[in-house]
Amino acid sequence: MKKIQMVDLKGQYEKIKEEVDRGIHQVIDSTQFVNGQAVKDFQSDLEKYLGAKHVIPCANGTDALQVAMMSLGLKPGDEVITSDFTFVATVEVIALLGLTPVLVDVDPDTFNIDPAAIERALTPKTKAIVPVHLFGQSADMDAIMKIAKRHNLFVIEDNCQAIGSDYTSEEGWTRKTGTIGHL
Repeated sequence: MKKIQMVDLKGQYEKIKEEVDRGIHQVIDSTQFVNGQAVKDFQSDLEKYLGAKHVIPCANGTDALQVAMMSLGLKPGDEVITSDFTFVATVEVIALLGLTPVLVDVDPDTFNIDPAAIERALTPKTKAIVPVHLFGQSADMDAIMKIAKRHNLFVIEDNCQAIGSDYTSEEGWTRKTGTIGHL
């Protein structure tokens, strides 16, 4: 049986090796590894690209979700609804903070969280929704934001797999994923 490689990271790296290596060496040479100029430039560039007022660079998506959830004052036992089709970090962070993950099904056409499933999972303990945008396509943010508004819930977008994707609302405005929810 022949092994089929799904992603060739080495091949991808080889195509941009010189640029990546140059950037790494610039940071190492500057000795500014935390919040140095490269991070500040990245933050500014990402704010402009996303059209976001504020961006907080994190080491990874797990850290970003943790910082976001911690900033909301959620308490142990509060429920957070998220997709059952996601990377482990989404649920891991919810549990790490003593919150209760509530997993709901996805829309079979998009593999993104199903707003109808969110509605069915709501309880008085529900405090937040974490839609996970996957494969470069957005969850149904119009429906999710309407649910959140009706039930006074926070929306924390997990945008790791769709950064740079556009979402066009029912009202006709277009924004980048990750800039529509509360965080």
